[in-house]
Amino acid sequence: MKYETFCGGVFETNCYLFHAPNGPILFDAPDGSCAWLETRGIDLKLLLLTHGHIDHVGDVAKIKRRFNCPIGCHPDTAPMISDPDFFRKFGFGFEIEPVTPDFFIQEMDERDFLGVKFQVLEVPGHCPGSLCFFSRSEKLLIGGDVLFAGGVGRWDLPGGDGQQLFQGIKAKLFPLGDDVTVLPGHGLPTTIGEERKTNPFVR
Repeated sequence: MKYETFCGGVFETNCYLFHAPNGPILFDAPDGSCAWLETRGIDLKLLLLTHGHIDHVGDVAKIKRRFNCPIGCHPDTAPMISDPDFFRKFGFGFEIEPVTPDFFIQEMDERDFLGVKFQVLEVPGHCPGSLCFFSRSEKLLIGGDVLFAGGVGRWDLPGGDGQQLFQGIKAKLFPLGDDVTVLPGHGLPTTIGEERKTNPFVR
């Protein structure tokens, strides 16, 4: 299955465009992603969010207006994109244009999105409601900010929990297989095997 990567915003956040059988799917929406889709001539059919941190949702409202596509996320992510003052409550000077998700996603062994089957894994610790999407047929994991090449998502933000994050990676991601490619929210792709062997946070 073909996919493309866009890196946008001041935090250099990755999003991933998958060309599914029944239409394009975008995972996460950093600043600049809506314009990128337009320049590529993409008629987006679905937006899925790994979590609700500001660097991953900056263009959600723009994408909803431009493409009117459904938006799916974990229930814990909903207030982060629907409440414009959510981040200010925690002392951050961020404000987003609010948008209401169209449907919720929670952990399940298999869910079909536009003709592509993903296993959905809940791996909190970086952020409440953090989701990873695993394509068993493609051996690809859209990991959000859970697992990076040589690192993990930070856990010092509101709702973070380092031990919960480390345990979730070991219990839910490592069993997927060493040959699985991880598409992270920041930085370059890696593999489960490489992180199992060398990642200092989860060795």
